[in-house]
Amino acid sequence: MKKLAVLKTGSTYDHIQSRFGDFEDWFRSALGPDLDIHVIHVAGGEDPGAPRDWDGIVITGSPAMVSDREEWSEATADWLLKAVRESVPVLGVCYGHQLLVHALGGVAGNRPQGRESGTFDVSLLPAGKEDPLFSGLPDRFPAHLTHRQSALRLPEDAIRLAHSDNEPNQAFRIGSCAWGVQFHPEFGPEIMTAYLRTQTPALKEEGQNPDALLANVRPAPAATSLLKRFGELVRLKARENGTQGKSTALQEP
Repeated sequence: MKKLAVLKTGSTYDHIQSRFGDFEDWFRSALGPDLDIHVIHVAGGEDPGAPRDWDGIVITGSPAMVSDREEWSEATADWLLKAVRESVPVLGVCYGHQLLVHALGGVAGNRPQGRESGTFDVSLLPAGKEDPLFSGLPDRFPAHLTHRQSALRLPEDAIRLAHSDNEPNQAFRIGSCAWGVQFHPEFGPEIMTAYLRTQTPALKEEGQNPDALLANVRPAPAATSLLKRFGELVRLKARENGTQGKSTALQEP
């Protein structure tokens, strides 16, 4: 079984955790049973070791903000830069997406439009339709989102893969095997619903319509499939390394 590190960058709301588990539980379920998954609580000070210790790396979402540049977050960003240079497969989700952008020289920060929460359609760009992770997905598919920050500027060498009506940088790739996605492939509709109900007072204060957002929640199987797809790419990359020897490190992005 291939070793996959889940870098835990925070936790969900306590009442959601008591019903549905925490971020790492949702990732375990969506990634499938045939990976040796290790959860490293980087926000709690746990050490992920060396990037090359892992066949693949996933970075979770978080209630923290990348722009706060907390010590653990900046250390994790430096570690992720090494992982990308060494061609270890990486998938950053929400906070992980923004942290990867920051680590590689882009900019993550507050969305000018404010909070975005709910189920929204994501559209593939031409590069996404040819991407190893995204190819074969529908041109347009629903995905669950909840975020107040986003990738405001992608790294110089990043390839933009997907966008939505209100978010230009829903997904990107840099190098051969590092991806970031703003949406939450680990969310199911019940978790998205729980988030919207929790956020209802704040959404109303912000001038949004939580009832309409709740009514629009629906399954997002194409988005969820990205996690199993990523697991398959991790196994493929590990087999290639086993056959050909470890690949040389990428040049600095």
